[in-house]
Parts: sequence; structure tokens; C-alpha cells
Amino acid sequence: MEFFSSKYQIQSIFYLPQYQSLLPKLPSNIKLFEVNNVELEKISTLQAPQGILALLSIPDNRETASADLKGGFSLVLDGIQDPGNMGTIIRTADWFGFKNIICSANTVEVFNPKTVQATMGSLARVSICYTNLPEYLKTVQLPVYAAMLDGESLFKVNWQEEGLVVLGNEGKGISEEVLQLVSRSITIPRIGAAESLNVSISAAIICAEISRNLFK
Repeated sequence: MEFFSSKYQIQSIFYLPQYQSLLPKLPSNIKLFEVNNVELEKISTLQAPQGILALLSIPDNRETASADLKGGFSLVLDGIQDPGNMGTIIRTADWFGFKNIICSANTVEVFNPKTVQATMGSLARVSICYTNLPEYLKTVQLPVYAAMLDGESLFKVNWQEEGLVVLGNEGKGISEEVLQLVSRSITIPRIGAAESLNVSISAAIICAEISRNLFK
């Protein structure tokens, strides 16, 4: 339902009869189709689709000017591959008020059905763009923090009011080309014996710590 009041352009809506009352007042250019359960299952990628399905136009937002990133923190994703991780990171960013996520060209497609589902509607509020990260980071006049296994404890960082936080590929981490452009390496201190943290969990901890410092 979040997409009804978002920047996304809705083309068509398919709905089960019992869900018609949940539809808000919509512009006349949006086509409405009443369908049954069998028809909804055929046009949905989900095994158990909800009662309303919308067809949206994918926005052309492949580039984000650095000026849009001023005055806050944004996430940078370098080669994230798992759709579930991607969706959870977007949902986490939305929870903590991170408005922008910049992705490398080889990061999983944000409109992958599993990613969209994992965002739980947060995709409607977080701006996502894909670009050549090394070239892009050379133009950004902001602190760039890299989440690493051997960086400085994020709990000891004197966070500024704005910056970028880079999260790397689930298996390979952050690429060397991107690492050469970071201002500071940070880490989530390990107390137990686990080898690593899931990247979406890492994103949540980092976002929480940044928010705690910015709004305390």
C-alpha cells in the first residue's frame, strides 16, 4: 500500500473482490482489474500472493548527484548478491532514516521479486541508484567509511553529521578499487567466536549506532 503515495507511477492494479474496499481513491489513468485467486497466482511470483497486486513503472534513477547526499548518511553497496539481504538492508535503511542507497553495477537488481518482498514496502521511501562506484566515489566530497573485519570499532568513531558507509559482497567483501577511496575502515567488535556477520545484520548495527550518535 505504501506505493500508492510514493514517487512510483502505478500503471495497473489487480485485486480480489474482498480487497476492493482497501483501495484508496486513485487517478482515472490507473487501470483496475478484478481477478480471482487462480488469476492472481498466475500473474504473481509469490506462492501465496496478497489480495492486491500493482504493476508499476520502474523509475529511471540510475544516477544520484552528490548534493542529494549532503546532511545525512547514506549506504553504499558493493557487490551485494543475495536478494533477501538487499531487501532487508533497504528496510533497515528506511527504519533508521537513511534516504539513499548507492549500488555498484554488479549488486543484485533492486526490483528482483524477492528483494521487493523483503523490503516490506520500504522500497517506496528509499532512493536506490546503480553506478560505477570507484568513479562515483572520486566525485563525492563526503567521508567514506568501509565496514571491515579489521577496522576501528564503530563504537569509538566520532561520527560526523554526514557520510557514506560501504558494505561489501557477502563472500569477497569490498573490492580493492573501492577500498582505495575510503576515508576510514570501521568494524563491529567481535566478542564471541563467529567468523563473520551477515551483511544485512551488519548494516542494521551500523545504522543503529550512527543514528544513536546523531540523535542523542
